Amino acid sequence: MNQHLLSNGPLLDANGQLCEAGYATSLVKTYNRAAIRAGKTRIKEWDYYLIYNDRFGIALTLDDNSYMGMISASFLDFEKPGERTVSPMFWLPMGKSNFPASSAAGDVRIAQKGAYGSFTHEGDARRLVMRIENFDDGKPFACDIRLTDEPRDSMVIATPFPQKPTAFYYNQKIIAMRATGTVEYRGEKYIFDPKESFGLLDWGRGVWTYENTWYWSALQGELDGHTFGFNLGYGFGDTSAASENMLFYDGVAQKLDRVVFEIPQKDGKDDFLSPWRFTDNEGRLDLTFTPILDRASKTDVLVICSDQHQVFGRFSGKAVLDDGTALVLNGMLGFAEKVRNKW
Repeated sequence: MNQHLLSNGPLLDANGQLCEAGYATSLVKTYNRAAIRAGKTRIKEWDYYLIYNDRFGIALTLDDNSYMGMISASFLDFEKPGERTVSPMFWLPMGKSNFPASSAAGDVRIAQKGAYGSFTHEGDARRLVMRIENFDDGKPFACDIRLTDEPRDSMVIATPFPQKPTAFYYNQKIIAMRATGTVEYRGEKYIFDPKESFGLLDWGRGVWTYENTWYWSALQGELDGHTFGFNLGYGFGDTSAASENMLFYDGVAQKLDRVVFEIPQKDGKDDFLSPWRFTDNEGRLDLTFTPILDRASKTDVLVICSDQHQVFGRFSGKAVLDDGTALVLNGMLGFAEKVRNKW
């Protein structure tokens, strides 16, 4: 494994290009929106949180994609199974949503007609509040969640796009924070208990090229009395300097090299609800993924196309830590996705 570890300093140089590509376990590179030299409508800034236990979960997104923004919430039922996603959009925010330059400090609040979301810092906790009035059959979705016990390490990657020098992807995944709080859905109240509920953050800033397909998978929970999780992914930009593949054991990152998602095929197409397999090139990962729920969404309007499959299910198999310890997973809940975008 030969992967470049990022050094401290600015993310972009005077030409708006990445100073260096690679990975880190914290936000060592300083993001500055004013340093971007690409077209203003190409800038994308987002915070995505996924909170779940073995029975249910929610996904919350706030984003400012310059020409459009979004407040999005999903309720996920892993027992039935089923899901409901509502994503009110608004037009031409152009950075006025004031997303912070770091995940470690700064807050974001967005209000639109019938929808509100805020992601704020309160001491050592993150507070996530969202309300969408007409979410399901005229009933609202509302949540108030606190995430604590943030791990020491996270997955951070700075990725270039060779075909466009001023395009970049700067991303952090914080895996397996403890979750406390309540959710209102269809008039019922759901409670996240921190003994069994975990939350992750997908924090991203960047300028993308027009057409991309990426693969992403994450897992979080308790394994034999230890906090365990992973982040796996590829396909987005030029990752020759570093992959985004990491295991997290009691909050400490264990770096993996290259991982492949083996999605089964049926009649020449991806069969998302049949078992997948995950392997790496160093013999440290061999997992079977048994799907429960496909949170699928497809949009194809003029020049905007998005085909998303975020599949939730259970992982079984082995994952090997840096010291050679082999962990055995037996049905831990996580997700894997394949997303194709043109926008």
